[in-house]
Amino acid sequence: MKHSAALPIVLICLGSVWFLKSTTLLPNTATLLALLLALAGIVLMVVDGFNKSTLLTSPMLWYGAAAVYLYDAIGLQLGHVLSLGMVLLGVLMLLVRSDKIPERSRRQAFPSE
Repeated sequence: MKHSAALPIVLICLGSVWFLKSTTLLPNTATLLALLLALAGIVLMVVDGFNKSTLLTSPMLWYGAAAVYLYDAIGLQLGHVLSLGMVLLGVLMLLVRSDKIPERSRRQAFPSE
């Protein structure tokens, strides 16, 4: 009987992160969070394609990444970050209302029988 590979994979991941953190090769938490948010926005755009949903969500993830990095690295005030985010969200919401931007495709998770 084969056992699950979950525990060895978790041990490898945790050991790798611990090693990178202890050797200071791993960036600080805010930089890592910013990179993950930016990557999530890119992956979302690639996987789901260009549509109304991704036109709103992906740029906001990218803005969130930039905001986290600027807040941590430069010390930008939280009020400035949030107000600029509100303006960007409002502009994106107006753009999404356009009929030229396709709706989100409704892909079925399972083929119908």
